[in-house]
Amino acid sequence: MKTAGKKTFKAFQELKIKSFLVLTLAGLVNAFGVSFFLYPVKLYDSGISGLSMLLDQITPPGFTLSLFLLLLNIPIFLFGLKKQGAAFTIYSLYTIATYSVASYLIMHVLPVNLDFVSPLAGSDLLLCAIFGGLISGVGSGLTIRFGGAIDGIDVLSVIFAKRIGISLGSFVMLFNTMLYIVCGMVIHSWILPLYSIVTYFIGSKTVDFIVEGFDRSMCAMIVTDQADKISRVLGETFNAGGTIVKAIGGYSKDEKQILYFVTNQFQINKLKSIVTEIDRNAFISLMNVADIVRKDQKS
Repeated sequence: MKTAGKKTFKAFQELKIKSFLVLTLAGLVNAFGVSFFLYPVKLYDSGISGLSMLLDQITPPGFTLSLFLLLLNIPIFLFGLKKQGAAFTIYSLYTIATYSVASYLIMHVLPVNLDFVSPLAGSDLLLCAIFGGLISGVGSGLTIRFGGAIDGIDVLSVIFAKRIGISLGSFVMLFNTMLYIVCGMVIHSWILPLYSIVTYFIGSKTVDFIVEGFDRSMCAMIVTDQADKISRVLGETFNAGGTIVKAIGGYSKDEKQILYFVTNQFQINKLKSIVTEIDRNAFISLMNVADIVRKDQKS
């Protein structure tokens, strides 16, 4: 009991006011995107949010989107509490509650006409799909960036994807594919589910941009005999340092050095030019870097 109490107290200590402020914004942004662009024209969001929208359509009036968001997401996040941690669960449930309350106010309290037409994009399904996915993607991306998730499908993917032998992304895609097929069968039309796929694609790409950043960094792994010189020149050119690791050639068994150097995608060609000018036999491997955490970096 004491151990559990200490863990809970530690989790509360990890919570940050800044994160709650951003998560509040994330919930409001997500509610705006769904309520103003997707819900009025019966397009479907992805994940549990999309399932909630479908259930809203086929159940009695008292069962609203906001209600289903809470009824479906809360058990999922509590189920994943042990695996994801208390701080993640608290952040996520707070954001979902904000999204749920804000969407309810927009749809049922505020004087906004959402009857079969978007207040901003009219009845243009393509515009609604694009901007609905873009705006809700911003909300989802902000939530992930600040330590939570706004949809229970992310938790389910972590828990079950490895058990059934697929990646997290494949699990989410499989769930959404099944969701849109069910939507098409329920409403006896494939037009709205197909446009919803556009929403899902744009939303997922927006999440990637928000989480990983627009100015995406790249890592260069340089295998060379002149790591010291290359490191010095790259450092002077880009005002950044690298890390040198000793290595042995897998075939030749000769001693090699690997220079680990991170830069942005616009400087890659310059990096290649510098490396090959110093060592024509250097081997360069490039990889995308999702995020960089420095010792002096504050969240």
